[in-house]
Amino acid sequence: MGITSQINAWQEKIQTRYSPKLLSWLAIAFAVTLRIVQYFHNRSLWADEAVLALNIIDRNYLQLLQPLDYNQGAPIGFLWVEKLAIQVLGDSEYAFRLFPFLCGIISIFLFYDLAKRGLKHYGIPIALAFFGVLEYLVYYTSELKQYSSDVAIALGLAWLTQDFIRRELTPKYIAIYGMIGAVAIWFSHPAVLVAGGFAIFSLVKVWKTREFKKLPQLFAIFATWGVSFISFYLVSIQSLAANETLRESWRKAFPSELTDINWLVDKWQDLFQNPLGFEKSLVNLGIAVFFIGIFSLFRRHRQTLAFVSSPILATLLATYLHQYPFRNRLLLFLIPFIILLFAEGIYYIGKKTYLKFSALPTILIFGLFAIAPLSHSIELLSNPIEREEIRPVLTYIKEHKKPGDLLYIFQRGEYQFQYYAPKFGYAEGDYIVGVDDLEDGKEVSSEEWERYTADFDALQGNPRVWLLFSHVDKFDEERERVLGYIDSLGTKLDRFDRTGAFVCLYDFSNEAQ
Repeated sequence: MGITSQINAWQEKIQTRYSPKLLSWLAIAFAVTLRIVQYFHNRSLWADEAVLALNIIDRNYLQLLQPLDYNQGAPIGFLWVEKLAIQVLGDSEYAFRLFPFLCGIISIFLFYDLAKRGLKHYGIPIALAFFGVLEYLVYYTSELKQYSSDVAIALGLAWLTQDFIRRELTPKYIAIYGMIGAVAIWFSHPAVLVAGGFAIFSLVKVWKTREFKKLPQLFAIFATWGVSFISFYLVSIQSLAANETLRESWRKAFPSELTDINWLVDKWQDLFQNPLGFEKSLVNLGIAVFFIGIFSLFRRHRQTLAFVSSPILATLLATYLHQYPFRNRLLLFLIPFIILLFAEGIYYIGKKTYLKFSALPTILIFGLFAIAPLSHSIELLSNPIEREEIRPVLTYIKEHKKPGDLLYIFQRGEYQFQYYAPKFGYAEGDYIVGVDDLEDGKEVSSEEWERYTADFDALQGNPRVWLLFSHVDKFDEERERVLGYIDSLGTKLDRFDRTGAFVCLYDFSNEAQ
């Protein structure tokens, strides 16, 4: 038996034992397990989560309609669900993250449904494998942010659209589909882009198939969605778009002009790194496979290509009109559609080889892209993702703090501490919060440094001062400069570190100098 015959026999055996359906359910089981492990790891709320949590705790439902404090923005539906969750379950990390977690689990099954409709054979488990193990999709399932629900709503709108395109639209179903889409828009900022893309796709499809009697029915559904978005815009999005701090942070997320092709190339490469999670060395190759997937669907099933591409094209249009920033986590909702096209590309390459069966080249190409995220995801089963573990640091302080000790909170960890303070029995006056960073994370100016040093100088004379730091890992220069100055003032007695947070105990008495 020749080598080619042996390879073909081996591949046929694999295909017999491991059907696309079996591999798909194995991928689903692993994806669900990853998200459960990440959720129940119950890491501390990090800075971005803490400021949103404080808004939700401190406001009632009507007040959540108003612009949020601390330059935060979230859909009203998401905020109301979170408010309900903590009223029913208490303001724990588990309660805050329950809705994103459930959305993450639901997304897996919605994606499976979408993959079965658009892909063939082993393209389905390939897509599910990538969707299941990508770090950003796993991580945001356990994050008090709306990005996990953005993905679920985008996939839900895809399912909804495919359902009403095939169905006879009676007044009952027109009302149901109209209301579901209208409500979804209040739960996700990019939902209007997804809904708009699918609406245009639906109208074009009905027009091309000459089902003209269905046009008024679709217009009724889409009009309901449009009225919902206009209301949502006036109540919430308008004020969010006017926030100068957010607009400045989004400035580079928009092209300077319509012909700025270099910007588009750079941002597309960024997208494949974050949130798609590709290794930098594989980004350009991954983009090439993605476009091969587009080519394959163009030849095989143009309607599927138009459907999957419509949210991506709608988002790019909104970006070029400076209406939606094209930036990392804000694009997480597009990942399912990009993965589908990428998986189609992998399957197409394997299918077009000269071997009788396509399993081996497909496995090799899949392994090239999947080995890093897959190995990392296996590691996550024993070491889930952490950001800023302030809670165990506060536990350490509570266990070792003596009467008369001072507790100083470096300003970057202020909002995390505010969330956890009542849980550890701290009331206002039990601690000192440091002075604000005037430049908001930029290089420390001379004026800022004077304020910092004056703040620390005021601690002199105290024999035991706990200095709590969190949310400082991205500010290396500032952190090291601050710690160096503190070392010059007194003697370090203790230090306790956890991921992204630590506390130091100093003696600033005259005897220590």
